[in-house]
Amino acid sequence: MSRTFLLVLVLTMPASEQALAQSGSRIELPEPERTGTMSLERALDQRRSVRRYRDEPLTLKEVSQLLWAAQGITRPGGYRTAPSAGALYPLELYLTGGRVTDLPEGVYHYRPREHELVRVGGEDRRAELATAALDQSWVRRGAVVLAIAGVYERSTEKYGDRGIRYTHIEVGHAAQNIYLQAEALGLGTVMVGAFDDREVRAVLDLPERVAPLALLPVGRARR
Repeated sequence: MSRTFLLVLVLTMPASEQALAQSGSRIELPEPERTGTMSLERALDQRRSVRRYRDEPLTLKEVSQLLWAAQGITRPGGYRTAPSAGALYPLELYLTGGRVTDLPEGVYHYRPREHELVRVGGEDRRAELATAALDQSWVRRGAVVLAIAGVYERSTEKYGDRGIRYTHIEVGHAAQNIYLQAEALGLGTVMVGAFDDREVRAVLDLPERVAPLALLPVGRARR
């Protein structure tokens, strides 16, 4: 009697990486620096929109610093690096990355109070974001893409329709912080506002009440 054997080869990653690869996994970020070697004045002088990036990864420390600069907690009571009308903080930050050391590819949600990332998707979505952004190639070429989104209700419940304007103002505050922090780290970024809202929402799998407002690819600048 003949027998047929089926050989199944299972390739596994280390347990620590398996844990990170699961949706919902939490990644504790390195503690952000509060001092640096570049003055604010020099960062302001050197800041430019950068659309060309080298094919090199960012470090998790650099990602941590960028996220903290945008919406990190700076004082007891939850006060953040960027001002917010009524301290209501309607902004949410998402990151999709393909080239970050010690961070698996995927889509992540930043949680400021815990200074951590929570994985919400298991794939690198930079190419899909670039397509949603009217094929702006620099979106896919950044090592990561930071997405600034907003929950309007957090502001409109207090300020009415004026809260929509306040939310948009806060996007500018957070984006400028990212620009200046990128400059101080020797990185480059550009703010992208031209994209299909529905497509970006689908790519990042945003909850219905979370509106995508800006995309910022970040990478090592090729000047």
